[in-house]
Amino acid sequence: MLTKQKKFILANRFRGLLPVVVDVETSGLNPDTDALLEIAAVTLAMDSNGKLSRDQTYAYHIEAFPGARIDPESLAITGIDPDYPLRYAIPEKQALHHIFTKIRALLKVTECQRAVLVGHNAWFDLSFLQQAARRSALESPFHSFTTFDTATLSAVALGETVLARALKSARIEFDIDKAHSAIYDAERTAELFCYIVNSLMK
Repeated sequence: MLTKQKKFILANRFRGLLPVVVDVETSGLNPDTDALLEIAAVTLAMDSNGKLSRDQTYAYHIEAFPGARIDPESLAITGIDPDYPLRYAIPEKQALHHIFTKIRALLKVTECQRAVLVGHNAWFDLSFLQQAARRSALESPFHSFTTFDTATLSAVALGETVLARALKSARIEFDIDKAHSAIYDAERTAELFCYIVNSLMK
């Protein structure tokens, strides 16, 4: 039987996978043609009792790649103006390099083998992340197809699939006026994931 100290480490909890919560804001729905405009990645910490909590947030505004399609309807939802100079946006390769470097360092510390993307409807975030990594010729530390989807987890644990409703059911504060910001959505999703995982502890 595992000792308490050995049992409650991230590498053991998720079979060698390191959960990292990611949210992206984009200029459309197609990762092949539409731009990645914001990305936030939230790391998680585990205490000596095996409880997860939100840890560090890494977030960047990103320049649309050359030739990217910009859908006005998507921008109306997110409120992002890609040309606004005070966004202080950086190239997607630079943003991904920073995030991937932080995650690889955390993989060593936690002795996990690979990161796994946690997201609400995670396939969307993973598809944009993967396509941006390909454009940037960067190797991603994330598992190429496995995700932890909080929409699915919320349906099972809370009977809700919409993020705002799942958070309300979990009694986690959510301000609709702050939604569609990569940082805000990623941090709320991280809190939701931690709530669901921690509720499974016996």
